Amino acid sequence: MKFPLLVTIALLTFSAVFSQEKVVKKLPAVRTTKKIVIDGDLKDEAWKEAPKATSFVEWRPAYGKIELDKNRTEVYVLYDNDAIYVGGFCHEANDSISTELVGRDVINANDFIGVLFDTYSDKINGFGYYVTPLGEQYDAKYSSTGEDGSWNSVYESAAKIVSGGWIFEMRIPYSAIRFSNKKVQDWGMNITRKRSKSGIQLMWNPTDPTFGGNFFALFGAWTGIENIKPPVRLSFSPYLSTYATHYPFNEPGKKNTSTSINGGMDVKYGINQAFTLDMTLIPDFGQVQSDNQVLNLSPFEVKYNENRTFFTEGTELFGKGNLFYSRRIGGEPIHLYDVENQLQAGEVISKNPGETRLINATKISGRTSGGLGIGFFNAVTKPQYAIIEKDGKEIRRVETDPLTNYNILVFDQSLKNNSSISLINTNVTRAGNDYDANVTAVLWDIYDKKNTWNVYGKSAVSQLIGYEAPGKTLTGYSHNIAFGKTGGRFNFLVYQDLADNKYNNNDMGYFTNNNFFDNYFWIGYKWLKPTKWYNRINLNFNGGSSLRYKPMDYQNLWTNMNVNGQLKNLWYAGSYINMNAEQNDFYEPRVAGRVFKKPGSYGHGVWVETNSAKKYSAYVELFGKWANKYASSSYEIYFNNQYRFNNKLTVSTNSSFAILNNNAGFAALSADSIIFSLRKRYTIENIFVIKYNFTNKMGINFRARHYWSKVNNQQFFALQQDGELAPASGINRDVNYNVNYFNIDMVYTWQFALGSFINIVWKNSINTFDRDISQGYFPNAGKTLEAPQLNNLSLRVIYFLDYLSLKKKH
Repeated sequence: MKFPLLVTIALLTFSAVFSQEKVVKKLPAVRTTKKIVIDGDLKDEAWKEAPKATSFVEWRPAYGKIELDKNRTEVYVLYDNDAIYVGGFCHEANDSISTELVGRDVINANDFIGVLFDTYSDKINGFGYYVTPLGEQYDAKYSSTGEDGSWNSVYESAAKIVSGGWIFEMRIPYSAIRFSNKKVQDWGMNITRKRSKSGIQLMWNPTDPTFGGNFFALFGAWTGIENIKPPVRLSFSPYLSTYATHYPFNEPGKKNTSTSINGGMDVKYGINQAFTLDMTLIPDFGQVQSDNQVLNLSPFEVKYNENRTFFTEGTELFGKGNLFYSRRIGGEPIHLYDVENQLQAGEVISKNPGETRLINATKISGRTSGGLGIGFFNAVTKPQYAIIEKDGKEIRRVETDPLTNYNILVFDQSLKNNSSISLINTNVTRAGNDYDANVTAVLWDIYDKKNTWNVYGKSAVSQLIGYEAPGKTLTGYSHNIAFGKTGGRFNFLVYQDLADNKYNNNDMGYFTNNNFFDNYFWIGYKWLKPTKWYNRINLNFNGGSSLRYKPMDYQNLWTNMNVNGQLKNLWYAGSYINMNAEQNDFYEPRVAGRVFKKPGSYGHGVWVETNSAKKYSAYVELFGKWANKYASSSYEIYFNNQYRFNNKLTVSTNSSFAILNNNAGFAALSADSIIFSLRKRYTIENIFVIKYNFTNKMGINFRARHYWSKVNNQQFFALQQDGELAPASGINRDVNYNVNYFNIDMVYTWQFALGSFINIVWKNSINTFDRDISQGYFPNAGKTLEAPQLNNLSLRVIYFLDYLSLKKKH
């Protein structure tokens, strides 16, 4: 099993230093001393001396076509001592420009143009700056892990729709980009334009969709940049927030309404031309979007999205190897549920916080001119305590989470041919007697000269220090390795993933289970040349097997086939088939050493998505799954639709409905047996969103979500030693569920200056749980709205202060 690792290490050592493909297009860098006003007008004298990038090439759907002259793209690029200037004219015949005010960092149905820079010419990492015809911005950071749209910089942009198309201008200060301090530099550069109504996306430098590596390797070049110096990159974003919270406790000694005032600051500092320090002091995350809570009947933790900007922006280095789940920081205390067992007679828990409080967090990240990326992350959380009362008085506190330090260190070396090798370490250190955790991994991602073949993988070791006993370390091992053909229209991948029964990265990563040995394959083919009825089609077949590692035993065998593509009318459609053999499920019983013989199943789904550039667009998916054993079946429907009334107002709904019949699963533990049941489950989720933008700097977003899940346990069984179920009688436990989650997030945002915002947020939350399964969806929705509600109203002001701007004023 470990032999492939030796092969990979040999390939890594052997990996030759081959030269990349030569760039096709070059644009000379021209310095200007003339003033450019960013107003969406190209009348400034400076633009007359700028070189022009034109003759854009279609990227999709029909790769290789030169754009029509009537819809041509003309882009000009200049620079001076302080910034890069990009301006141009996007010609558009028949006034077919797609526009929608959607706010920053969102594209939706908009046309857009963007310039992407590979400042270190490593053909892997870079920065992108985009603008829409209504002047809204989208920026992103690029790396081997893909596009990070949560990364934010501060740059100016303006756009204006005119007869025959639209004009744009951008000013990208050097503080918003990273580059070396060489006297003369050549940067990789590409420019992309999207014409949404036609479905066409173009590139200045041709970008072959069959290329197997990072598309940065197919960039053109911006050449001869001279004597630009990285500025002092120092900015402060102090904030002040105030909250008013109301919940109808209506209990003596408890206030229904509470208020708070908070203050803190985010700091960005350019340590040198390559590295940036980001720090948040006394952070406030009270305005982030509410989690989409669900009823979880599985043996594993639900993984929620990260909505806190500090933990999403510019974290591409820290995401390598999937070892970092940022929700661990400020998450649930490790001893949250231990307090109940420590209560004495007459004692009650009056307070037991479900989240830890972050004191501060710091990120340092960047990349040297030699292609070495370094990332350092550190965060500290406060101790958390449960308050124990007796006879209405506090008598003691129980620590549920100690003072904890979270740390990540990453080294990522870019190699030739889009390749890289990385070392990452995550560490959690807790004060007191609680255990510490450490995980170290080596990653590699190696391509051949033509980026046609690829081998990648990871080898990791975990250490839980003091977990089993003081002074004793539990050490585990894991690896994955893959080999495949990435270039061309035919692709394939073979993959192996192993974790022994001691490996555990749960303290800083998302981790469900260890003790597995999985093997997987994927084969795919794509048709990329448009025909009369489709633009492209993708077909793939994949499958795999899973074994328990120790003691070795069969777990699962599965296959999947799916086909999807874009039709000529710009609709997308797809269909898929899943097949699973009977499984040995070692986790559903909730008791180590026991197994459940999970029935084999067959599933089929279809989906269709209409043209998102139209005023009305929709997505529909139907899925069904069947198993002969227990006569199990499940049916799921997803229906999302959106209507754009005008550029400012858009309304959308996202709905899902699922019904599971004779679903076999864990129900309860009794003194001498594990109880399973055949259950009928209904789940309905509805999300309603209204978005209204007054301008490209100000808007309101209203989001309401209702989730309902009802579980009716119809027949009980005792799990046998061989994993089969035998009918059980006399079960008097009520393990039915009727759960409702309702949330409103209403956000008003005004960007009153560059990087500065005023946010007013109203949040409403209602959670109900009971065992009454006699009523359907609409009575439940009505009862939920009548239940006690948690309401929170907050105001937050963030002001961006740039050191260079302050210096100029003084």
